Amino acid sequence: MYTPPAFAQDDLATIHGMIRAAGLATLVTMTEDGLIGTPLPLILKEDEGPFGTLHGHLARPNPQWKLTPQADALVIFPGPDAYVSPSWYASKAEHGKVVPTWNYSAVHAYGTPEFFDDPDRLLQVVSTLTDRHEAGRPAPWAVADAPEKYVQAQLRGIVGLKLEISRLEGKQKFSQNKPEADRAGVARGLAGEADPAAREMAGQIPQ
Repeated sequence: MYTPPAFAQDDLATIHGMIRAAGLATLVTMTEDGLIGTPLPLILKEDEGPFGTLHGHLARPNPQWKLTPQADALVIFPGPDAYVSPSWYASKAEHGKVVPTWNYSAVHAYGTPEFFDDPDRLLQVVSTLTDRHEAGRPAPWAVADAPEKYVQAQLRGIVGLKLEISRLEGKQKFSQNKPEADRAGVARGLAGEADPAAREMAGQIPQ
């Protein structure tokens, strides 16, 4: 990922937080059939390996797990993003030398994927994912709420994924390279947008 120094995020705890905040990642592998990508919800286990380990599952009919990767897999975790209008920059009134841009954050994680179909491991992955996304609901649903035979049948339709992260890249493009007055203008402009993602980005602009 191209990352100018101003936008590089190297703090492991911060990158892990960005991974946890992403609702959906994309697993990309280079195979003998070319590039294949699959959107997946994933769980990060921070204490497994030097950079953490990702856990999830794919549909069994998905050919991605059957094709041997020709290199490390890439897992893309998107963060908040928003269009930045040049009309928000204070420097527009000074010299007019401004252009539109896009603010965003992202994490790229690399590693060798392991695919498995052991029922006990699959049940653990599915249960952990479910518990994470059901947490905080008034009446959280649990895998154990479904009939056991039904759950076992569903598990036969998926394949587990484990990927120990060998390398991490973090990027946060939040107008850090702009003067203070321009950053303030971007924050005000984003805060006034109707798009919730833009308003979320407004809070990320350093002041």
